[in-house]
Amino acid sequence: MLEQTWRWFGPNDPITLTDIRQAGATGIVTALHHIPNGEVWPVAEIENRKKLITESGLRWSVIESIPVHEDIKRRTGDFQIFIDHYKTSLRNAAACGIPTVCYNFMPVLDWTRTDLAYMVEDGSEALRFDMVEIAAFDRYILQRPLAAADYSIDIQQRAARWFAGADAAMKEKLIRNIIAGLPGSEASYTVDTFRQHLDTYAGIDAAQLRANLVLFLQEIAPVAEEVGINLAIHPDDPPFPMFGLPRVVSTLEDAEAVIAAYDVPSNGICFCTGSFGARADNDLPAMMRQLGRRVNFLHFRSVQLEADGSFYEANHLEGSAEMAQVMRAIIGEDQRRQAESSIHERSRNQLSERSRAQAIPFRPDHGHKMLGDLSVNTKSNPGYSLYGRVRGLAELRGLEMGIRSMLTDNLL
Repeated sequence: MLEQTWRWFGPNDPITLTDIRQAGATGIVTALHHIPNGEVWPVAEIENRKKLITESGLRWSVIESIPVHEDIKRRTGDFQIFIDHYKTSLRNAAACGIPTVCYNFMPVLDWTRTDLAYMVEDGSEALRFDMVEIAAFDRYILQRPLAAADYSIDIQQRAARWFAGADAAMKEKLIRNIIAGLPGSEASYTVDTFRQHLDTYAGIDAAQLRANLVLFLQEIAPVAEEVGINLAIHPDDPPFPMFGLPRVVSTLEDAEAVIAAYDVPSNGICFCTGSFGARADNDLPAMMRQLGRRVNFLHFRSVQLEADGSFYEANHLEGSAEMAQVMRAIIGEDQRRQAESSIHERSRNQLSERSRAQAIPFRPDHGHKMLGDLSVNTKSNPGYSLYGRVRGLAELRGLEMGIRSMLTDNLL
């Protein structure tokens, strides 16, 4: 079976480790968010967090994330110091027995949404990315000089109408949702500081950003391979350029370029069905089959795509993703790993812990606010509600068990 995990934002997360254990997860996905970007993660801090988790009967399965400093992405300033710090943090994580590190290489902004409480048909609330509102923010609030070239005439016209009809509260809410910092994001900005950070990427196109990622991987992947850490780069969210910033982990070809940058088992992918799925031209089951050997971590969620590029977070087994087919491909990869491990074990009689096949960790991502989540007295981080993710985890668990049962009975 895949390893069922849950993202936890640490001791201040309103969802407790007890809640998570009752949801049925066995692994925790978390990070030391209090350590500034670029600084070394000390062994003592990692061990303190690990102790909290293990005392609750759970396992710290994945670090998400050790943030990549902007100097590394731009390859300017103190980038080499920050790369060296990253290597030390990987060594320290390995020394504490944490097997997987997820990270991303998105410039300036992490994941982006325009509405954090979009009401769907059943009355629950979802996250939404609205292309018209993004264009309105870009052209009329941010006032980026080259913004018009990035949107169709139809989107520009609708954005102009949105902005003309929006009051101050609507505009402020949009600003807050886009740049004030979502859970797990590396920073928050005002409009002015956001403009300043965009300016630092002037002259850095997709080719240059990809080259900087390759150089970063060529330094950290050998360390990860040496100490037994599985790296998992998270795809861009959403998977296309925004605000003039390039994106370089959005397609199958991008993911293959990451793997080719330093071709060792430790250098892998976080396969996020929601991020990759926000592009209609990404074939998720085919991508999973192609990338499976290097998938070190899984995020399960589905988005409902709209014709203009907008999308909202659907229930985990609904929306535009072919989740059953994705799960079938993942199970196929898991079975391949287990069979390969068994062959090696029979031929060598024993395996090191590193060589032994491990269950691929997955987590339900971005659940709806529903049921008790909607109570005025219930707090949760946007996208990280309790009941919505409990539903998602239960559905995904059942989907996996059902497909495995049908495979056993030769019904698929």
